[in-house]
Amino acid sequence: MYFTDRGIEELEDRRGGEQVTMAWLAERLRDFVDLNPSFETAVDRLASWLARLDDEEDFAP
Repeated sequence: MYFTDRGIEELEDRRGGEQVTMAWLAERLRDFVDLNPSFETAVDRLASWLARLDDEEDFAP
């Protein structure tokens, strides 16, 4: 496990059994960026990656 995985592990432990909508997740990401503007680029990249998971051409080597 990477050092940065601790937050992911905490998320899974605390909220792993919940179901959320993409709209809820998008709103939480907006809230996070509003509070932490220096993470805007990283959050935007994560959101784009999640949005395009089914686009096979985005994962071509």
